[in-house]
Amino acid sequence: MSENATPASAAPHDPAAPAPHGAWTPTGEAVPAPSENSVIAAIATVYDPEIPVNIYELGLIYTIDLHEDGRVKVEMTLTAPACPSAQELPEQVREAVLAVPGVTDAEVEVIWEPPWTPDRMSEEARLQLDMF
Repeated sequence: MSENATPASAAPHDPAAPAPHGAWTPTGEAVPAPSENSVIAAIATVYDPEIPVNIYELGLIYTIDLHEDGRVKVEMTLTAPACPSAQELPEQVREAVLAVPGVTDAEVEVIWEPPWTPDRMSEEARLQLDMF
């Protein structure tokens, strides 16, 4: 290495470069990749407008894939294919996940297999809806 060269470890972060372990703050500090619990907590702020229970407890979230670079992919379903909230719920989930510190991108895919049934609901959701 020449005398004027800067070691790679001391080089400033290029904001356009992909983050190796999560997002970067405006000052160039690394933000840890999001945890599954933080993503679940964000998703749990989204409610089905027809059922007074959040969509995580309803069992509408099938998969949460976290990547080291802060990308998150969520596979979810709806209570029925003709659900009136079919357009807005996935976008609300995406926005909630994007708000989690460390998330660099969020993709939400609606899937239909396996079909949702009330059996997927958590015990907490069943209690809220008096289904015991």
